[in-house]
Amino acid sequence: MTIVNAIASLAVSDLPASSLWYARLLGKPAASRPMPEVAEWQFERGGWLQLYQQPDRAGGGSVTLAVDDIGALASHLQLVGVAHGALSSTPQVRTIMLTDPDGNHIAFAQALDTSMAR
Repeated sequence: MTIVNAIASLAVSDLPASSLWYARLLGKPAASRPMPEVAEWQFERGGWLQLYQQPDRAGGGSVTLAVDDIGALASHLQLVGVAHGALSSTPQVRTIMLTDPDGNHIAFAQALDTSMAR
């Protein structure tokens, strides 16, 4: 068996409202709506972020999204008014953490060490 890609999924309580929030966060609307209760964003080098409406599970998820420029991300978050934690940095990675309106945790990470996932 060969795994060819991965989809990160987060449960949300209100898909239309969350889709708008994530579109603002990610700078683009969902690329796909394969089912009425699902919205998906595809990323440049593969992988997807999938939101699905399931209120009883909303807020308990976490996902890490790899970025190539954490400084540009911080500027974007400021511009679109998305609150976030402080920029954290180690010799291996720089990160910014935030939560969505349901309480799901989102980490944005810029790998500085070339042996890490990018």
